[in-house]
Amino acid sequence: MTERKCILSGDRADPETLIRLAIGPEGQVLPDIRAKAPGRGAWVGVTRVELEAALAKGKLKGALARSFKEGALQIPDTLPDMIEDGLRKALLDRLGLEARASMVLTGSEKIDVACRKGQVQLLLHAADAAVDGNRKLDQAYRVGQEAEGTDLAGITLPVDRNALSMAMGRDNVVHIAVTDSRAALRLRAAIGRLESYLGCANGAPVHGEHVSADAPVVPE
Repeated sequence: MTERKCILSGDRADPETLIRLAIGPEGQVLPDIRAKAPGRGAWVGVTRVELEAALAKGKLKGALARSFKEGALQIPDTLPDMIEDGLRKALLDRLGLEARASMVLTGSEKIDVACRKGQVQLLLHAADAAVDGNRKLDQAYRVGQEAEGTDLAGITLPVDRNALSMAMGRDNVVHIAVTDSRAALRLRAAIGRLESYLGCANGAPVHGEHVSADAPVVPE
């Protein structure tokens, strides 16, 4: 697997987990979320807070100048916002694609039934979902996964119900059940990139993975 090096931390990682920056047509440094823009690119794998600090201190400018071999780069002050917006859009676009491919379920009753039958590969909640609704579906999810008594739960997305509803072309989408394993992997990747950038990613079971007492702890 080809790895890329973060220009700020120096760490190497799978490019699927990093954010590519490219030079736009007007000479501005812009996020290339899908990593498809032509020309030389630079990769970052830090949180938004760390990126903002690097931008304010001039560290980002220096790292980009070395990477692009150019000194007169235009770095928008809104670059951190642009990256967050791009990552959020990529997640919502992916959800929309999976919905159109009939890989997901919506509606609490349908999700509850599917969860209890063990048909749900990934359970998602809107950021503004009610705690009681989350708790009920999380319990059904544990039953279906034979994980009762554990802290297995769905992922609470950093996206509200209005954004989810618009992305999926459905009314009042508060909870989403992913029923296809490959779709679940694709969505986990999109969610992970956004969460990592926002600084809220971790390996805890609340992200839809049950970890047994004997399982090794894998560092971030």
